[in-house]
Amino acid sequence: MERRSFLKNAGVGLAAGSLAMPAIAQNAPTIKWRLASSFPKSLDTIYGGAEHMARRVAEATGGKFQIQVFAGGEIVPGPAVFDAVKDGTVEMGHTVSYYFFGKDPTYALETAVPFGMTNRQMDAWIRHGNGAKLLGEFFAKSNI
Repeated sequence: MERRSFLKNAGVGLAAGSLAMPAIAQNAPTIKWRLASSFPKSLDTIYGGAEHMARRVAEATGGKFQIQVFAGGEIVPGPAVFDAVKDGTVEMGHTVSYYFFGKDPTYALETAVPFGMTNRQMDAWIRHGNGAKLLGEFFAKSNI
């Protein structure tokens, strides 16, 4: 078989495979979630991260999973994102847990504690030191 012929046939197979994938997703129900952010739109590097994630999720699911991002104050004030997620007002929150230190000091462990772990230490604890499991159990107590 000639190399060009093989590449042409392989290209047709790949194209057919990539066209078939969205057909599978078309049978899935459309899901629409709301994400409340603690950050204003003017903080484009932080707030923009949530918008970018929402676009990527929509692209990856062929538009079947849509996340609408709301800036702080549009649905709830920025400091109320925790309670909005906990109470089911919105499905997702974009915030930092140390904002809720007053509810329980443990919330600060997931983010940044002054003179605490470095980024590498935090990553090692979360990924390899059972941190993700412990934080998941802690947040689950608050329905998060």
